[in-house]
Amino acid sequence: MPAWGIVLIVFGVLLLVTFALSIRIVRQATAVVVERLGKYCKTLETGIRFVIPFFDRTSKPISLKEIVADFKPQPVITKDNVTMQIDTVVYFQITDAKLFSYGVDSPIKAIENLTATTLRNIVGELELDETLTSRDTVNTKMRVILDEATDPWGIKINRVELKNILPPKDIQDAMEKQMRAERERREQILRAEGEKKSSILVAEGEKQAKILRAEADKQAKILEAEAKKAALIATAEGESQAIDLINKAKPTPAYVTMQGFEALKVLAEGKSTKIIVPSEIQNVAGLLASITETIKEPSAPTKPESKKKETKEK
Repeated sequence: MPAWGIVLIVFGVLLLVTFALSIRIVRQATAVVVERLGKYCKTLETGIRFVIPFFDRTSKPISLKEIVADFKPQPVITKDNVTMQIDTVVYFQITDAKLFSYGVDSPIKAIENLTATTLRNIVGELELDETLTSRDTVNTKMRVILDEATDPWGIKINRVELKNILPPKDIQDAMEKQMRAERERREQILRAEGEKKSSILVAEGEKQAKILRAEADKQAKILEAEAKKAALIATAEGESQAIDLINKAKPTPAYVTMQGFEALKVLAEGKSTKIIVPSEIQNVAGLLASITETIKEPSAPTKPESKKKETKEK
């Protein structure tokens, strides 16, 4: 084979190798930083990209997906001098591959140290009870501070969460006792309120029952009084009608006298030992005797002396 043929073959192989080295395939959600002769040139995005072989040097693919960093517990001292262990979880995302590559050395380590110092500063201004009940406040403050600090590094802090807060053992025991006492207190309060409501309901029931009984007695007395009233009215109306009928019939003196004796008979049948007879009744009795004598004269006439004796005896 002639020399020029060998040269062509070598040139062709070099050309193929150079073409292969000039092609870069960038995967989805990644970025590649290109340096030309040691200086930043450009950032390759997703797809097929070309570089100049032997002059351009590409970095490792940088992930643009959200990253979760779980940092180990850090000792933190609260405002009331209680030391506890707090571990955090940081959710961040690389937004600028150039700043991420040239902004800081070991970005993950830098975020961890920044998280620890920020956490100590924030919790140091809070007491133990506030720290346990203000997780959302601490999370929000840390996210704002970390996002502002990592912005020059091309990193976006999306979320910061306090994963665990571990007070000392003696503090945990005291908190458990406090919670137990608080629950017992609430239980006693609820029991007392229940008994109070029960007593009130019983009293209200007794009150309503007494009111209803009183109303029933009142209604019964009213009905009884109305019944007596109606009976008296009916009796009086009957007597009035009877008197009217008697007056219309124009009764004879004999009928009136008989009615007087009926009244005396009723009085005599009573339990009274003394009966006071009015003078009018005596006159009626005399009239009755006269009527009796008048009836007896036609059947058996008597002597005048016997009449006088009988009158004196009477």
